[in-house]
Formats: sequence, C-alpha cells, structure tokens
Amino acid sequence: MTQATIRLTTAQAIVQWLVNQFTEIEGQRVPLFPGVFGIFGHGNVSCLSEALEAVQDRLPTWRGQNEQSMALAATGFAKAQRRRQIMIAASSIGPGALNMVTAAGTAHANRLPLFLLAGDTFASRLPDPVLQQVEHFNNPSITVNDAFRSVTRYWDRIMHPAQILPSLPQATATMLDPADSGPAFISLPQDIQEIAFDYPIAFFEEKIWSIPRPRPDRHKLAQAVELLKTAKKPLLIAGGGVRYSLAEDAVAAFAIKHGIPIVETIAGKGSLTHHHEAHAGPIGIIGSTSANALAGEADVIVAIGTRLQDFTTGSWTVFSQTARFISINTARFDAVKHRAVAVVGDALETVTEFDALLGNWKADSQHMQHAQHLFGEWDKLLTQLQTPTNAPIPTYAQVVHAVNDVASENDTIITAAGGLPGEVCKGWRVKAPNTFDLEFGFSCMGYEIAAGWGHAMASKGPGGTGGTPIVMIGDGTYMMMNSDIYSSVLTGHKMIIVVCDNGGFAVINRLQQAKGVPGFNNLLVDCRVQQPTNPLHVDFVKHAESMGALARKCDSLTELTSALEWAKTTDRTTVLTITTDAHAWAPGDADWDVGVPEVSSRASVQAARKQQEEIRAKQRVGV
Repeated sequence: MTQATIRLTTAQAIVQWLVNQFTEIEGQRVPLFPGVFGIFGHGNVSCLSEALEAVQDRLPTWRGQNEQSMALAATGFAKAQRRRQIMIAASSIGPGALNMVTAAGTAHANRLPLFLLAGDTFASRLPDPVLQQVEHFNNPSITVNDAFRSVTRYWDRIMHPAQILPSLPQATATMLDPADSGPAFISLPQDIQEIAFDYPIAFFEEKIWSIPRPRPDRHKLAQAVELLKTAKKPLLIAGGGVRYSLAEDAVAAFAIKHGIPIVETIAGKGSLTHHHEAHAGPIGIIGSTSANALAGEADVIVAIGTRLQDFTTGSWTVFSQTARFISINTARFDAVKHRAVAVVGDALETVTEFDALLGNWKADSQHMQHAQHLFGEWDKLLTQLQTPTNAPIPTYAQVVHAVNDVASENDTIITAAGGLPGEVCKGWRVKAPNTFDLEFGFSCMGYEIAAGWGHAMASKGPGGTGGTPIVMIGDGTYMMMNSDIYSSVLTGHKMIIVVCDNGGFAVINRLQQAKGVPGFNNLLVDCRVQQPTNPLHVDFVKHAESMGALARKCDSLTELTSALEWAKTTDRTTVLTITTDAHAWAPGDADWDVGVPEVSSRASVQAARKQQEEIRAKQRVGV
C-alpha cells in the first residue's frame, strides 16, 4: 500500500510539524512551541516567513528588535515555564545568525531549551559568495552557523528536505531531556528551504510530548542512604534542577522530616520561600553568612540539581576537605563531580525514593536549630543593611528592599550581570516559589529586559505565576541592550524596570580595585571621556518614553516606593530610575578564584596575588 504524502517545501514542512507538537501543563493540553521570535532577512524572508504567515493563528510570530535579545527572551520564557514549553528564535544568515550565539551560550550554560532556526548560504554554492557569507578558503562547507556547535546541545544543517524527518524529533527530544536540555540549532540553506518534497502525512500527526523522569540506580541510592546516615551535620543544596523537576515541595518535606537545613544556589533560589523553616539562605560567593557557615561545618552534603558552579562553591573553598557529597542530578556529567556518590535521576523521583529508604532517620535536632539561629542572624543583618539612612544616595540593598516590599507574591524578580546579582541573591526575600530569575550561569549582560519580555509572555499562560515581571538592572547593562522595552510595549507584554544608575560598571570596578588595579575604564569617571569630572549621564526616563514606555525618575527611596505603587497600576511597561551608591555592597564572605598577575610593580597587585594564593591553598582537590 502506498504511503499517503503531502507536497510541501522544507520550510512549510518544518512549520507544519511544529504546530502539531503539544505538551501538558497542569492537566491542560498546550502547544509545545507556543511562538516564534523572528527577524527576517534575505535568508529566511521568502520561504520561512511564507510558512509562518500561514499559521500565525496557531503559531504566533513576534517581531524582535535584535536577534540576541529575542533569543534571550525565549530563554527567559523557558525558565519561567520551568522548561515545559519552548520558544523558537528565527534569523536570517550571517550577522543575524551570529547575533544569537550569545543567547545560545546563555541557554546552554543554564540548561534551558531554546530552538534556533537560522538561514544559511546556498547548499548548491552556485551563487557564491552571497550577501553576508563569510568564505573559508580551505573548507567551503563551513559557514558562520558552525559557530553554534560549541553552544548547543543539538546541531544540524539540513542539506536535503527529507532530513527534517529524523532531525526535528531528535532536536525536540534533546531539548526536553532533563539531562541534555539546552539549545537546539538547525541551519537552513536558502535553496533547501524552497525545495518541495513529498512528506509522509503521518509525520504531521499531532503528538503530545512529556518530560522524562529517570529513576535512580538502586545500588547508588543505597550508597547514598548509607553515607547520609553517618552525617552529624548534613546540608542540602537545592539547585535549579529542583525547580525544573517541580520537586520543591518534596525536597522541602524531605528536609523537614530528616532535619537537614536547605541552602540554595543562584538557580535554585525560589525553591523555598524566604521564611521556610528549613531555609538557611543562598550559598556561595553571592550567598549568605548563614549558608556559608553551614557549608564549612557540613560533613555530608546532598546536592540536588546543581552543577556546582564556582559561585556556589566559592571556587571550592566553602566546604571542608573531608566533606562528602551525594549528588542527585539527571546529568551524569554533573553528578560525578568531586568524588560524589553520584545518583543519576530525576530530582522528584529520586528524593521520593531516598526518603522511603531513609525511613525515620533524622539528624540531631540541634543541627536544624543551629541553622535556624544562623539564618535568623543573617536576616537581622539584611534588615540593618536595608533600613534607609540619611545618606543622600541609597545603596543597592536599600533599593532591593524597596522593590521587594512592594512586589506582590506572584511578581517575578529578574536580573543578571553586574552588581545586582549579589544584592538580589542575598537580599531578596522570596514570597512564592518560582518567582526568582537570576541569570548567573552565563552572567549575560543584556539578558534582563529581554527575559522580562519572555516572562511577561509566560506569566499569564498555563503554568504562569500571573504576576508582573520586575526587572532590576544597572545603567551599564541597560545601555548594552534595551530595545525590548519597545518590544514589550509593541506587543502588550508589561514589565516594570528599575534602573539603578551608579555611573558605570560598578561591581567590576570593585573587583578590579580589590585585585590591586586602580579604577580604570569601568566607572564613567575613570573612562576616557570629554568631561572626566562631570561625565554625561543618560536620561533614562526620556529614553524609555521614546520607546513608548511610561517612566519616572526617583530622587529618594520614598519616591521609589511611591513610583513602584504607581507602576503596578499602569497599562504598559514602566521604567523607574534611581541613582545608587557605586561603592556600598552587602557583605559576602566566600572566596573566589580569579586570575591575578604573578608579577607586577604595584604593591597593591602583589598583595592581591598573595591573597589569591591563600585562597587557592584552601580549595578542595577534585574534578
């Protein structure tokens, strides 16, 4: 019997397949690919846009302003949906495609699904060299799209229309696999997009995808149980995998039952509310004194869903040399780090089985009481740091508190690079789970506003928080990427943006000077500018208003609070700006290993080098 077929171009077939992929969120059947961020050029406008236009009622296309920022918006959407839905970012060839590499790196580092479709040069090579083509004289098969190989989990170039039959399902399975989750990239040569092919109709049948939940190996889990039962001062680290597995309640119940304090990584913050009885604060370089003290005392650490990045481990200085690790992770690569008892499996499934095998075992109750005392002292310190003073310029800590105080339970805070990550990670008191997005896996400047657009899209959808995204951003990062203020106004996706203007790249200036280098090229007053004593500051209010946003400048914390309450009532993206102190920071007591010159004529650099050697002497030996 002849197989039924339908004749479509490659681009049309890709789009038809995408609109027939579904998933379920909280019992509701929803599109797996709910939309496309797109900027069209000669590499995709005549074929891919033709296909997308025909299905815009089922697969809406949103016009981006910059390929990097639209792909970052898709990344923020994926984080908001806890990897359960995937947005697509589509670009033309050459510079349009390369603009998405940074976003791909951000998604890759954070283990977030992102589907990238980029135009490419002609497979036939007959018109070569075409507009925006970079030629490689010794290898004509290479194009700029090969740059994505290093920042994607799945990479393919379609050289025949039939190749999408295996490629699209494999790309999707990779993005949904919790062990391999990350960006998938498909390169689409211009002439391949246009070619018609007789595709099997069965290929376009509706499919409902689900995220697999691999169960742990029984032998490894038994080892973990045996090790944990020896612990006198156990500690549980909740990473992003806890949130993506929807395991927050199970992990919290596990900790309470077995008397184990919970500390959170940057990606894991928001697994618990701030005042949960097992919560002991964020751990690491931008963490709390309470969490870091507990880490130093811990004899057995249960790390769940974390890749143990240097900002979590203090470059492997916050733990004792004798501490033992139990690592629960869907990714083998992350689970085996530092000689851990590697339990490879889904966080929810593994914690459930772990709990059953532990039975009634519980750590000494004094250990949890000790953790609660340390966290209480940390919370008091936060209150002191956040209390307004008579100083003419407020600190980051005070601004963070003002925003936190006005934010509703369902509003999501979003930030990324610069000085705000440390201040927000330490000082933001989470009111409800899954309302905290600090992108620090890649520390990508420019993520914030773009991600706010993605969060705003996800907020009102299935599985969304229903609140308003609140983006906190420094003046330096604002200048780097702000065009999605216009995107959000254009598309009706509201966010609130708080711009902390401290006159440049203040936190990297702090690091620069801490390592013995005089302030140089970071703060505006230290840059090569026309008026070094009074450099021009951007009028962020006028700039935001020019893109259709509402905006207000605040000259005090009282004005900021009033403006935040007003911003909650507006009908579009609203930008608030306030001058903040470039030199006052919430304390952090974890070490960080960075490169410091081994030889320098500066005494300050020599001292910093000595200090760095002392830090390295404390590092745990491991891989």
